[in-house]
Amino acid sequence: MPQTPHIEHHFTASEVVRDVVIGMSDGLTVPFALAAGLSGAVESTGIIVTAGLAEVAAGSVAMGLGGFLAARGDSEHFHSEHLREEREVREIPEKEAEEVAEVLQRYGMNVEQSAPVVAALRRRPEAWVDFMMRFELGLEEPDPGRALKSAATIAGAYVAGGLIPLSPYFAVSSASTGLLFSVLVTALALAVFGYIKGRFTGTKPFRGALQTLLVGGLAASVAFAIARAIS
Repeated sequence: MPQTPHIEHHFTASEVVRDVVIGMSDGLTVPFALAAGLSGAVESTGIIVTAGLAEVAAGSVAMGLGGFLAARGDSEHFHSEHLREEREVREIPEKEAEEVAEVLQRYGMNVEQSAPVVAALRRRPEAWVDFMMRFELGLEEPDPGRALKSAATIAGAYVAGGLIPLSPYFAVSSASTGLLFSVLVTALALAVFGYIKGRFTGTKPFRGALQTLLVGGLAASVAFAIARAIS
């Protein structure tokens, strides 16, 4: 009797989602707090828009650069550890073989069961190093273009998020009215963003929407209070 083939579906874009979350969450809260603080000090929406756009531009560059440096750091760390493992496999193979056996024993294999695996890896130094990187150190080789992709994703998400709380100020002339609509659209954006994030990450979408709304709302409220106190 023919069987339906088993097809596994795994989400593999976790790094991209993480970058979008970092950029979007900051983009939604920081420009909102700036605009809200200025709304209590000035009546001209033109000043708020100018300051807000300047902040979005500067913030996207800073966030993108941070993402670039973080990804480069991950890549440099991986290659440094890879070189170290290559040297140890070459210079102290007996010690490394013991470490392979210890790793396998953590997965429930006894000495007799792990011995053939250790012997097979010793015949293939490249596979041996890859095994140690993944199972001893928990490291996988980063995408060579990860740094630039991370920088662009975080910066783009920050700009997209930052324009949302600023958008009402483009359409009205009163700062207080702009603030009211900015609160509404930012809250809606946080909820929608949380819902979509939940769909991608496997979290219950409505739970993700509520969590993002609460956390983002709290962050924006704190930032708003500080901005208003200073202004």
